[in-house]
Amino acid sequence: MKILLVAEYRDGKLLGSVNELIAFAAKMGADSAMFVVGSEAALPAYAGKLYLADASACGEFNPDVHKQLLLDVVAKEQPEMIAFSHSSYGWDLAPRLAFALKAAQVSEVVEVEDGVLVVPACNAKLRRTVASKTGLTVVTLQAGAFGLTEAPSGSPTVEKVGVAGGGRLEFGGYEAAEAGGVDLTKAEIIVSAGRGIGKPENVEMIAALAKALKGEYGASRPVVDSGWVEHKRQVGTTGQTVTPKLYLACGISGAIQHLAGMKKSEFIIAVNTDKDAPIGDVADVLVVADLKQFVPLLTEKIKAL
Repeated sequence: MKILLVAEYRDGKLLGSVNELIAFAAKMGADSAMFVVGSEAALPAYAGKLYLADASACGEFNPDVHKQLLLDVVAKEQPEMIAFSHSSYGWDLAPRLAFALKAAQVSEVVEVEDGVLVVPACNAKLRRTVASKTGLTVVTLQAGAFGLTEAPSGSPTVEKVGVAGGGRLEFGGYEAAEAGGVDLTKAEIIVSAGRGIGKPENVEMIAALAKALKGEYGASRPVVDSGWVEHKRQVGTTGQTVTPKLYLACGISGAIQHLAGMKKSEFIIAVNTDKDAPIGDVADVLVVADLKQFVPLLTEKIKAL
């Protein structure tokens, strides 16, 4: 199998998600080639063929142009799969390309089991395997789902590509999201609430522990979707990515979307009644207990110090 990996270049920089694409190809046991609209000054550590389009000429975001560039590369490489990151770039370009190629698209891949793609279902509470019925498949990979065990190495063999015409859009630049309320990315201590807290009234219990620790409180997506906590406190791929010194996860099972947003924290403590919860795989300490009993006791002990 050959996979064409579509790396991302944003605001003059190659994004680190390129390593997740490389890890995915390795997990699939596939040969790969790579495509990026970027710059020769920012090439990935990658020992393979790299098709490079100049971002200054093609634009960092230009769906018509990027799609045509990819169609030309696909015609040369004849891959059986094309992999994007599950990002705004991937969300936009992957379905355009799949439609043009009459290929199946599988979105938000989180795992590979015996060569079969695994995607989340029922708001990530379940997983299902998916098999394509077309010879070519376009996929997007959930952030944080695939990682390399060692730092990537090697230098790509670069082939420059281009296309005539500028497309129908003109890229104007990036606009930072409006800051509002708490910024969890700057917090050194975060206590997060998951569905396991049971009811909205128990958010106060989590907030009280965060206050005792002189930190901030956050939440997983199900808690935010239920309206128990405002979105600005959501941690995960659809919320904020955080790297505090201490992350305390209360009643969070550990869906891949949440793990991707917090697994680079320096020290992780998880409180869960399920000793086999996925959060335990990234936690430095797993407390198997009823959080509604454990958290108030911990809060009182900390206040007494």
